[in-house]
Amino acid sequence: MTVYDGEGHALTGATGEARDLFEHSLALQRCYLGDPLQAIERTIAAAPDFAMAHITRGWMNVIGTEPRGFSNARQCHSAAVPLVGTSRERAHLEALGALANGCFQAAGAVLQRLSIDFPRDLLALQIGHHIDFFVGDARMMRDRIARALPEWTEDRPGYHLLPAMHAFGLEECGAYAEAEQEGRRAAALRPGESWAQHAVAHVLEMQGRLKEGIAWMRDDPDLWSKDSLLAIHNWWHTALYHLDLGEIDEVLALYDGPIFGARPPFALPLGDAAALLWRLMLRGVDVGPRWAVLADLWAKVEGRSLYAFNDAHAVMAYVGAGRPDKTAETLAGLEEAARGSGSNAVFSRDVALPVARAFAAFGDGDFAGSAALLLPVIPIAHRFGGSHAQRDVLDLTLIEAAFRANDGPLARAVTAQRKAARPRSPFTDEMFRRAHDITTAPT
Repeated sequence: MTVYDGEGHALTGATGEARDLFEHSLALQRCYLGDPLQAIERTIAAAPDFAMAHITRGWMNVIGTEPRGFSNARQCHSAAVPLVGTSRERAHLEALGALANGCFQAAGAVLQRLSIDFPRDLLALQIGHHIDFFVGDARMMRDRIARALPEWTEDRPGYHLLPAMHAFGLEECGAYAEAEQEGRRAAALRPGESWAQHAVAHVLEMQGRLKEGIAWMRDDPDLWSKDSLLAIHNWWHTALYHLDLGEIDEVLALYDGPIFGARPPFALPLGDAAALLWRLMLRGVDVGPRWAVLADLWAKVEGRSLYAFNDAHAVMAYVGAGRPDKTAETLAGLEEAARGSGSNAVFSRDVALPVARAFAAFGDGDFAGSAALLLPVIPIAHRFGGSHAQRDVLDLTLIEAAFRANDGPLARAVTAQRKAARPRSPFTDEMFRRAHDITTAPT
């Protein structure tokens, strides 16, 4: 007898018990709660021939961009090949195979068509949304979700995630008012909706509404952070508000507490930690042994990276810790990736390699060289993924490099650009004034 999920999709190889376990694992996944991977493994144990369970296990492994996650996803793909029985499952399988082998854009394209044909497949929408983020495609982050929204009603399980994702896509497209409205709507539909919390946090930062941002994040943090897979990243956003206000002690307390206190061993939270310490370093803050601890954890990430965005963040840690050996090793890996094929070759060649070289040059005191590398790459930096907030570290590095190179014209130009984009930022005002105190030209 064919078993169906809650939206009417056939589930090849499932039993009634396995279907219920599967729905539970998806609920954890869409809420970024607990251990959805453990839940999907229980599902597979209950029904070893359940095709979508194997595919979903692959998605859960690969979406964290860990090197070993890609390898695990390839194994899941192989296990699912003889099991799929519907066109929807075959499309998931094709997309998973593409992403597991480093073809981000191809995977996103397959999921785009899948979501057109099956707009109530929330897993496909969520994974596609993440892929759009990984490749820096803001328009698809918005439009992938907008296409499906009319096919849903608010009473459907998981609906809250749709306006949350839509909000983030709107924010990355610069539609801040609409993004905030959608994000707050999602948060009202499910209090503690961490992706909605995240989307509104982006809006408030991009608009320079720093004290509002702190209030938004600190009003009831247990609601969005308890047992949440997004807790570290959302605390990172909280730290950015305090950093812009010059509240360094608050930033360090957050770093030593919810951001890095548990020493997360995974690339994405290690990237948050590196980006925050780098921002502090640019301000001249002595972070003590924190760099060394972070670099040691980066060095333990196993396997060859397939996502150059992570490698660029690893270089920050190695430069900050004074580890030229690991910096050179990571640069060599990016150079090899840039000569290859697939999505990571593009990520590396177009953006990550010049960015990583710029970070290394900055650490070596070659500030003019660092600025020269960053200036042409920042306008296309979305090509290696991340958000505006994450990529802002490139602009901040360029500005500080201009200052330290004593390049008055460049400093005035890039701080004027920043002031136009972020007119309510106290730190931007400070940098703008500092730039106009430089009276000399570059040497």
